[in-house]
Amino acid sequence: MPRSKTVAPSRPRGEASAPSVSLKFLAEHLGLSPATVSLVINRSPAAKSIPHRTQERVRQAARELNYRPNFMARSLRAQRSFTIGVVVPEISDGYAALVMSGIEDHLLEEGYFYFVVSHRHRADLIEEYPHLLQQRAVEGLIAVDTACQKGVPIPMVAVSGHREVEGVTNIVLDHARAANLALEHLVNLGHRKIAFIKGQEFSSDTEVRWQSVQGAAKNLALEINERLIVQLEGESPSPILGYQVTSKLLAAGEPFTALFAFNDISAIGAIRALREAGRRVPDDVSVVGFDDIQSAAFQNPALTTVRQPLRQMGILAAETVLSRINAPAKSSTHPKNILVEPELIVRETTARPRAE
Repeated sequence: MPRSKTVAPSRPRGEASAPSVSLKFLAEHLGLSPATVSLVINRSPAAKSIPHRTQERVRQAARELNYRPNFMARSLRAQRSFTIGVVVPEISDGYAALVMSGIEDHLLEEGYFYFVVSHRHRADLIEEYPHLLQQRAVEGLIAVDTACQKGVPIPMVAVSGHREVEGVTNIVLDHARAANLALEHLVNLGHRKIAFIKGQEFSSDTEVRWQSVQGAAKNLALEINERLIVQLEGESPSPILGYQVTSKLLAAGEPFTALFAFNDISAIGAIRALREAGRRVPDDVSVVGFDDIQSAAFQNPALTTVRQPLRQMGILAAETVLSRINAPAKSSTHPKNILVEPELIVRETTARPRAE
């Protein structure tokens, strides 16, 4: 008797969509066990032991047969939501976008869904959103550049978190090292009259970074001129804020040969203001940014900046929150703070000052 062959359900003429394909059918089609197919489809950590070629076969067949895993069934079986809440100040280019790209990539790889909410620096939303997300059964929270006032009863990770809050793991940059890299670079070039753009008061990095700048300046015997300090104001994530404060700085008339900006976005705005005032970068004024956003290397001139490994920080945040979710019994052993290292990226906006 000839052996029967499993074939995909055909789509009857006139129907809008094909009958749904079951996991059992997909497994029989591939000649694999349902358990193996389930591990791959659900992106279970145990699937890492399955050969990569087999995983690709499963995913390709799932696409060809239009298989859709039953998320609700998976959740009911495990009594879990497999969902993470992510809280950000705003969804825009720059810092938050790069951190989010790392978070998204890792959560998708691990088979987790996620909600993203933006609070626009409103205190009421910062307080309310964690509770609203918990009502939607998220298993963990990731806060990006958002000051955590108090802990929550589920695992939480704060990117650029600087407060010791019960139950919260902070992922922070070594700001002392970052400030030293930037100022040492400028001082070694011969700059002593350096202007500074501080971040907005609401930014979680503003105070710790400014303290780090002051500490680095002291170590380098560099005097900070109070008349060469300006601070970003407003919530716009565009270069306009850097443009505005640099214009005020220039109007004050205090001479400077270099400028260290709070972030790359404000540095881009500062360069525009300098150009409009007839100052060439870097011939007349050197500029150093912070973050190394994707467009920094493509500015004209290309921006010298302190690189935060933002995408890696996002991946690390996602890894940490999932680790805490999957090993709750080891919660006491999870670190309170995870330190990441900066890197100075020297491009075209810094040079030796002109001889007077």
